[in-house]
Amino acid sequence: MEQRIQKILAQMGIASRRKAEELIIEGRVTVNGKIATLGMKADPAKDHIKADGRLLVKPEPKIYLVFNKPVGVVTSLSDPEGRPTIKDFLKGIKYRVFPVGRLDYDSEGLLLITNDGDFAHCVLHPSKKIPKTYVIKVKGIVDEDAMQRLRRGVRLEDGLTAPAKVKKVRLSESNSWVEITIYEGRKRQVRRMLEKVGYPVIKLRRIAIGSLKLGDLRPGEMRRLTQEEIKRLMGK
Repeated sequence: MEQRIQKILAQMGIASRRKAEELIIEGRVTVNGKIATLGMKADPAKDHIKADGRLLVKPEPKIYLVFNKPVGVVTSLSDPEGRPTIKDFLKGIKYRVFPVGRLDYDSEGLLLITNDGDFAHCVLHPSKKIPKTYVIKVKGIVDEDAMQRLRRGVRLEDGLTAPAKVKKVRLSESNSWVEITIYEGRKRQVRRMLEKVGYPVIKLRRIAIGSLKLGDLRPGEMRRLTQEEIKRLMGK
């Protein structure tokens, strides 16, 4: 059965659909020896499809992992600076996988890892508006005015953020812990929002994506998602 090349690549765990489109545009995908173009269709059961010169075989089993990323780990499979990456924690996984979105080097918490490009697309696409919840320690005692600004939306250099859910978790003499839920995925968005309202982030941990909770996973630990968890994240 013929399908668009980018969908085939996503189903085979080569990359998300968006990244697969980039591979095609860059001329890194061929079908029966000819360079693929966007919109081209192929039959993975009959056609010889290569990505970066590697022949694609039948789809690998789908892998869905939830990982508690520690601080000081890069959300990628390699790092030119030689820093630890999530690949260091994937030595028991024999199939090629990739992170769904990212967490900053100095952030920790829930990170999804998969080889299913359609699943990654469902989780990341802005139209899905899947909430992401963080617990953050900030410098200073957060006042009500800042809380209301976060709830209404904060104007950043790349535009106004969507309204967020925010609540105080606990206070100390000089710091605050707040929980914030956002429905977007801009780069370093939560940190930039809090800095904009005057409260630099000291510590940030993602504790939930949609209905999926981090639970009692310790930093560096991972587990496989259940079928029910996968269906809920994909809106099925």
